[in-house]
Amino acid sequence: MGMDARVPFTSPRFFGDPSLAVEDAITRGGGGGHALYASRCEAWLRERVGSVAALLTPSCTAALELAALTLGLGPGDEVVLPSFAFPSLAAAVALRGATPVFVDVRRDTLGLDPALVEAAVTPRTRAIFLLAYGGVAGDVEAIGAIAARHGLATVEDNAHGLCATHAGRPLGSFGDLAALSFHSTKNVQIGEGGALLINRERYVNHAQTLQDKGTNRRAFLRGHVARYEWVEVGSSPLVGEVPAALLWTQLLHADEITAQRRAICDAYREAFAGLADLGLIELPQAPPDDDPDGHVFFFLANSPDERDPLIAALRAGGVEATFHYVPLHSSPAGRRCGRVHGSMAVTDHVAATIVRLPVWPGLPDYVPELAAEAVERAVARIGVG
Repeated sequence: MGMDARVPFTSPRFFGDPSLAVEDAITRGGGGGHALYASRCEAWLRERVGSVAALLTPSCTAALELAALTLGLGPGDEVVLPSFAFPSLAAAVALRGATPVFVDVRRDTLGLDPALVEAAVTPRTRAIFLLAYGGVAGDVEAIGAIAARHGLATVEDNAHGLCATHAGRPLGSFGDLAALSFHSTKNVQIGEGGALLINRERYVNHAQTLQDKGTNRRAFLRGHVARYEWVEVGSSPLVGEVPAALLWTQLLHADEITAQRRAICDAYREAFAGLADLGLIELPQAPPDDDPDGHVFFFLANSPDERDPLIAALRAGGVEATFHYVPLHSSPAGRRCGRVHGSMAVTDHVAATIVRLPVWPGLPDYVPELAAEAVERAVARIGVG
């Protein structure tokens, strides 16, 4: 990142006073997964989203990998997913020996295009993985209908949208499974962390067994079996009690964090409205049924040639801006592990023109206007429009 940037792109912070809960967890002897604070966090997530179960994991990546393991993906299977996504979404599929099938996104939501998803389904397709970019759900109803017609599972990558809703319903509740992130860049953050939400009863016991190293430990603790033993090939994506205690304190402030970030995004939108009206940039337009959680604010440059000069102008003006995903289908691992179905025109255009701006609680009030002024000067200088 540029050394001349005075306003950093991210500035992680903790809300409230987490020291008491962390000290309590330490006093209790620390503890591994499934202890007091982990159970509290899982209950909060379960109730907030309306899931059947929630499992804390060390990261969203671990949650996606546990989802793929729970679905039993393997060699010969295919999973339809967006190319405009973080690598973990496709890697979770490829790690099981299955093939990611990259499909283009819609220009308005940056979510999977249902018409293209339907065309990409083959007899080998086992699941559809979705990404809610910036807390915008995308066309989840249409994707769900496609999955139902073809007997496919659905997994939401909801790293961006813990407190976002679609048609009044929480994101993370639409898929059979959903993954969350508590990474330092996310709204509710503890540095590293994640969760797997389970929205179908049939997956609960299986996912829990897989998380417990493939043992029937929970059945043993409930008194259902005389001893616990290795029953499946599982893993151990668990969260210890100290980070779980920290997460618990931050979940209690989730609505406050969301309100602050939404206000910042609203201020950016107001500051950049004039530039968008003149056709100098393109602002995102969330569908009316979506209520994002302020995770990200971005605009699109009119051409790839304009994107880097605009980012440089923002940084020179004191605001650290950046781009986002390199399309998975054109990345080295994506070319090796996956295949493309259809045109990737929208993905390629968005990836080459997107400019993201800082959104974090405590961001100085002057930043949106400062950023808009820097872009306005830049477009005048480089002759945009």
